[in-house]
Amino acid sequence: MNDTTLVQNHEDETVMSKSKLFDGVDMPVFLISGGILSLFAIFALYDIEMVSGWVNAGFATSTKYFGAYWQVLLLLTFIIGLALTVGRTGSVVLGGIKRPEMSRFKWISVIMCTLLAGGGVFWAAAEPMAHFTSPPPLFGGETGTVDAAYNALAQSFMHWGFLAWAILGSLTGVVFMYLHYEKGLPLKPRTLLYPVLGDRVMKGPLGAVVDAACVLAVVAGTVGPIGFLGLQVSFGLEKLFGIPNIYATQVTILITLIAIYTLSAVSGVTKGIQLLSSANVILAAILMGFILLFGPTSFIFDSYLHSFGIYIDQFIPMATFRADPGWLDWWTVFFWGWFLGYGPLMAMFVARISRGRTIREMILLISIVAPVITCFWFTIVGGSGLAFELENPGVISGPFTGFNLPAALLAITEQLPLGGLISVMFLILTTIFVATTGDSMTYAVSMVMTGTDHPQSSIRVFWGVMMGLVAALLISIGSGGISALQSFIVITAVPVSLVLLPSLWTAPQIARKMADEQGL
Repeated sequence: MNDTTLVQNHEDETVMSKSKLFDGVDMPVFLISGGILSLFAIFALYDIEMVSGWVNAGFATSTKYFGAYWQVLLLLTFIIGLALTVGRTGSVVLGGIKRPEMSRFKWISVIMCTLLAGGGVFWAAAEPMAHFTSPPPLFGGETGTVDAAYNALAQSFMHWGFLAWAILGSLTGVVFMYLHYEKGLPLKPRTLLYPVLGDRVMKGPLGAVVDAACVLAVVAGTVGPIGFLGLQVSFGLEKLFGIPNIYATQVTILITLIAIYTLSAVSGVTKGIQLLSSANVILAAILMGFILLFGPTSFIFDSYLHSFGIYIDQFIPMATFRADPGWLDWWTVFFWGWFLGYGPLMAMFVARISRGRTIREMILLISIVAPVITCFWFTIVGGSGLAFELENPGVISGPFTGFNLPAALLAITEQLPLGGLISVMFLILTTIFVATTGDSMTYAVSMVMTGTDHPQSSIRVFWGVMMGLVAALLISIGSGGISALQSFIVITAVPVSLVLLPSLWTAPQIARKMADEQGL
């Protein structure tokens, strides 16, 4: 990209940021996605039991008829993505520019923080403990043993490892890069269907429905963590400092969070989002180093190697496990639905920040490097909890009773030297994690609304504030509102998973075509 193009992009962004709120906005997509989200919040405030009943029925239907399909879709996405990294297609440069826009460290930081999100802290503490106290059916066996701890970590790796990451931008990232930056199609989810449906999906009502479904899925998936953060940090502040865990405290936390991620989204990909992600990675690295030095060091390394070995050995059996639908619905299939819902907009964001990277660089980071780092993170946090539990039964599982995620995290950090300080730092880390997801998804939703990778600031502010407002409304009725929204994510994943399906064959076709065009 030459200097003139950079200046023009900057000028275009400046002009758009000064335009009116709805200039250039796809109103059908805006009204459908915003309308359904508003109705959900209104009905939840009116009768949460009624809404929970509807959502649970929809959840059960979705997992029953689409669970197996989702498992195959994620597995094929991972395998086909890796195949593209081999040979000449791996050397294809994406995004229409020859040099990357951001440094490798900043690029990796943004990818890690955006895709791992806030779940990577509380779930890292809680999920291994959940599988330790109640072993997954594939492993079974007794609880309270070292082998049970290894199996628990291996199952957690499955849910947050290769397959989860691959669906968030590997194949779909290739499709977006080519069709948007090379062919000029809008940066919208409907573009993923263009190779199959052509102009029918780009101009007709079907395209608006596709975009709205994908926006609704990712907004629901982002509002959930925002709301949970308010509940979890409020719990932590009461436990650590005696600050009352009341609605006023939760709203104050949310207002602070909204301000952070909205300002970050407004400043753009190369400024606030990048800075916030870099700070997040540095703080996470400091905490990882501290726990490695002063925590159960030998157990962390032993369990990581052993559990990762189990994960690789049992990879296909875990990925294709169908023997216990009840367990699957609330674990593997729930996670797959959650990650699928994020898929199209995450891929748009990955495409936006990965210009100038090769297919090999992008897919290996998303599908291999990031999952390996994530699994190590889960071992440091959750593995420490397992070590403390093995040494002193009940010290972690006791507070965790009732699936209390923040209690599990604080129970682990309290066992470390300087436990109070480390607990506060983990709460800060979680807040930044959720903020990095909030800013990137605010940016991505705004891209869908405008079809450009430089959406005007007013739209970014609108969606940033709107997601925080819905979270505040839902937590006003207790954790049930946020829990209903979390289950609703799985329902929205049904249409989204159909949007992602064609990338299984269109991404390889595009990769080969680009390899020919680039003379590889």
